[in-house]
Amino acid sequence: MKKLGFGTMRLPLLNPEDPASIDHEQFKEMTDLFLERGFVYFDTAYPYHQEHSEEAVREALVKRHPRDSFLLADKMPIIRVTSADDYPRYFEEQLERCGVEYFDYYLLHNMGRDRYENTKKFGGFAFVENLKKEGKIRKFGFSFHDDAETLEMILSEHPEVDFVQLQLNYLDWNSAVAQSGKCYETAVHHGKKVMVMEPVKGGTLAQLPEEAMEVFRAFYKDEPVMPSPASLAIRYAATLPATEIVLSGMSSVSQLEDNTSFMSDFKPLSEKEKKLVNEITGILNRTIKVPCTSCKYCLEECPISVNIPEYFGLLNLHAVTGKKTNMYYQRFSMNHAKASECLKCGKCERICPQHIAIRTYLEEFAKLYE
Repeated sequence: MKKLGFGTMRLPLLNPEDPASIDHEQFKEMTDLFLERGFVYFDTAYPYHQEHSEEAVREALVKRHPRDSFLLADKMPIIRVTSADDYPRYFEEQLERCGVEYFDYYLLHNMGRDRYENTKKFGGFAFVENLKKEGKIRKFGFSFHDDAETLEMILSEHPEVDFVQLQLNYLDWNSAVAQSGKCYETAVHHGKKVMVMEPVKGGTLAQLPEEAMEVFRAFYKDEPVMPSPASLAIRYAATLPATEIVLSGMSSVSQLEDNTSFMSDFKPLSEKEKKLVNEITGILNRTIKVPCTSCKYCLEECPISVNIPEYFGLLNLHAVTGKKTNMYYQRFSMNHAKASECLKCGKCERICPQHIAIRTYLEEFAKLYE
């Protein structure tokens, strides 16, 4: 199986302001081209495009191509599950929406420490394992947005999982927030295949700042055709040995043509290209706002347990990418005080090895996120 997968979270739209206005004709054209070039993996989920992605997949793919000519992945919306009865109801609805009798890959969607507790409570893992025994799914796993410690716990308690889907890209590899590298190594330690999501970090690594682009263009100046920055990011993820699929949320025929051009005959990154990735990462990381090393001495001193290191990780992520990740803030503030609740006692600053003005940055973070 070729390593590029078609993610259907960012399909072409007729109205850019309306996620439900999927351009079905363009999606059909993209689907046909994707299959013609030898790619077979499609990934959808219940909430994508305001719950219209699965139906779009049915119209563009399932109704128009033999079932054995493609692989389809879908995801249980565990955030909506409030009882064990919800699992079969959602699953049957997904089969109907997609117009299929089984899924090749099936995931518990967006797993983290909070949703893991509910999934255990309502028997989610047992439900999906039974689907596999019944032949309604071929392989099952979960998509994951949390830290490596939580991933280690889940995989230790559920060795029956076939694969994990991780947010993985070169900018997040050493990130204290996303922990791409640590999560990947955890999956490898447990012998799991990895499906990669967000290889270009929502487009961030497809549109590099000019300083990084100058380095990129200089490196590839002798190539017959200048590659795209997105190609470097996708090939980086695909080069990792445990990677089975790299998902790309393609929004146009031109994006699909670009991605399939360099993934049709995939070549892993060379050692020189790996050095290029490190150089570009360094340029991007120079925009980091807070020099926090996540030693967590401040967290040990804080009388109300403000999750300072994780909040600063999110502040740095925003400084580099210009994007907020509210989901991470919700999770990082579980069992912790919010940034705005800081008592301003200064105990954290007195013990900080980096001498960071923690109270000032927490105020900035609270304005951004709260």
